Formats: sequence, structure tokens, C-alpha cells
Amino acid sequence: MAVSSFFMPVTNLIGSGALNDGITQIARLGFKKALIVTDNFLATAEFGAPLIAKKLKEAGIDSATFGGAQPNPTVGNVNAGLAELKNSGADFIISLGGGSSHDCAKGVALVASNGGKIEDYEGLDKSNKPQMTLVAINTTAGTASEMTRFTIITDETRHVKMAIVDKHVTPTLSINDSDLMEGMPKGLTAATGMDALTHAIEAYVSTIATPITDTCAVKAIELIAKYLPIAVEQPKNKEAREQMAYAQFLAGMAFNNASLGYVHAMAHQLGGFYDLPHGVCNALLLPHVEKFNQGDAKAKARLDEVGKLLVANNPALENGCVIGAIKKLADIVGIPKSLEELGVKREDFDTLATNALKDVCGLTNPIQATKEQIIGIFAEAFGPR
Repeated sequence: MAVSSFFMPVTNLIGSGALNDGITQIARLGFKKALIVTDNFLATAEFGAPLIAKKLKEAGIDSATFGGAQPNPTVGNVNAGLAELKNSGADFIISLGGGSSHDCAKGVALVASNGGKIEDYEGLDKSNKPQMTLVAINTTAGTASEMTRFTIITDETRHVKMAIVDKHVTPTLSINDSDLMEGMPKGLTAATGMDALTHAIEAYVSTIATPITDTCAVKAIELIAKYLPIAVEQPKNKEAREQMAYAQFLAGMAFNNASLGYVHAMAHQLGGFYDLPHGVCNALLLPHVEKFNQGDAKAKARLDEVGKLLVANNPALENGCVIGAIKKLADIVGIPKSLEELGVKREDFDTLATNALKDVCGLTNPIQATKEQIIGIFAEAFGPR
């Protein structure tokens, strides 16, 4: 067996009240001024950047805020963040929000220390030096970007999402305070939760899965099956929010080290081409890609196990097979039913498939597909599930 690697931040704080402990940890790092990278909403929301800035000030740390991270962060966002970093005089970065804020901040931090352009780092381990120190404060339960070596940035000129997989973009400290997640709207809770499920399942059937990543993936699947519907319907349910924070982190541990598959490779193209929400794209593609992956005997056996895990932890998902259980969960949490509903066009399948096959996430899919097969999966997801 080949030597396996395991990547994650040095320190990770999870649970209700983790933010206060995190501020103490940040103060110990010895930096003077933070650039808070976030989205337009959290830049001014009382419980967003102003709250973080206040807590930092109390700990003797100055801060500036960059609120330009779009839902699918772009090369332009990274460049604007770099300019703000230079103007602010900050000596470290804090990302606040979900995957978009974290990915944008990673892009800024990586280029700040390595130079060049963010486009230079597309692919696997293209950087030479660790990024500028980054602390990731998470407010969603899904992407796990706060603890991974993955950064997804949209190249506006090519209309593609660049997958940057690099050990140097792993944050120094991640904070998952479930209290910050109680304000997530229903749709975002559902989409990010299904994103986490996709991470766990793709890691579990990955060609480089290990006993460590398997353990993380299995527990994540169990928790998501049980707690995601509760978190969607009862946003203030503290137990559901905290368990989903753990679930998405476990799924992140799994895919950060076992990587992903064609669900993400294809979803990245939909996001880059149409500016669609990543979690929704994953949820729509997941059952169709895994149906394709059942053509591999080992993957099929593992997917059968996933089906049993889903139903064992949520009897409402009983639907005869793993594919049915995944679709049932998507229905329960209110995911749109088709790519057509999202405005995807059949005439774009050829371009989408061509770009998906270039995405580094597809390298660990159980079956290596042809372009025609990828087009076929897009076609299946085009109609209602």
C-alpha cells in the first residue's frame, strides 16, 4: 500500500462558545492587526465582522474588514483582497463565513506569501511557501473549507472554477462555534449539509481512501442523516447545529485526505459557468454520479454500506437503495429537483464535461469516465429526480 498523508489545521475548536476560546488562541499568536475577509452581509451584520473586530480589540488586536467575497469567489475578489491587505497593513488574516469567505481568504493569503497570481496555483501543490497566517472562523456546516487544503476560485475569463489543492492553504486555526450557525437560513442549511454529505460519500468511495478517512466519513454520514433535517426545520435547535458542525468537520477530514470525485469536478463547472450555489449542484449530481460509480464492484459495495448507514440513522430515508435514500434526503430538506430548474442548458454539456475532466477532484473517482459518460450524467441530472 502506498504511503498516505493526513492534512488538517494544527488547532481546531468546535462547539458552542468556541469563538471566545478562539480569540484567546489568536491573541497568543502575537500578531498586531487582522484583515477580516468575509462577504458583503457579514461585513456589516452585528453578529459578523463588527463582533469579531470588537472581540479582537478587547484582546489588543486591531483589524480591518474586506467584505468582497462573493458566493463563488473570483480571481477579481482575490485581487481586491490583496489590495486591501496591502492598504490595511495587516500582518495576518481572519476568514469569517462559509466556504466562499474561506476560499477567498486562502487565495489572498497564498498569493501574499508566494507572489504571482492566484491562477498560478491551480492544480496540486503548486506553491513553494506556506500562506500568510490564516485563522478561519466558520459560520456554516458544510464546506469544511475552514480546515482543508482545498481552495476553489472562479476564473471569470474562462468561466471555470479553479481547484487549488495545496497543503500550504491549510489554515493555522479553525473555529466552529455552533452558536454562529443558528442564523443560517433554511436553504443554506440544506445546501451546505448536502455538500458535507457529498464530501463524506465521495471520500468513502475514493481510490485513495484509508482507514482514517473511512472512519471520519462513516461518522459524518451517520450524523448528517440524523441531524440535517432537524437543523433545516429547527434552525435554533442547538444539538442539531452542534452535531452538524461536527459532521461537516468530519467530512472535511475525510475528503481533505482522500480527496473527492466527479460530483465535485462536475459541480465546479456548473458553479463557474452559471454562478450556481455549490451545495445545490452537489446535491443534484450526487445520486447520478454514484449510480455511475456502482459500475465498480468495490465502490458498489461501499455505496451499499452508505445506504444502510443513511437508513439506520433516519428511517424516513428507506427507499430501497442508496441512490433512493440520497434522493429522499434531498427531497426532505428541499433541494431543487433538476439542473433544468437551475437554468442549466443542454447545449453547454459538452463544454461542462470537457472542463470537468480537467478538474483535479476527478482523479480519485472510482471509475475514470469518458467525456460522453460525463455528458450522460449531466443529462440524467437535467430532469427531475
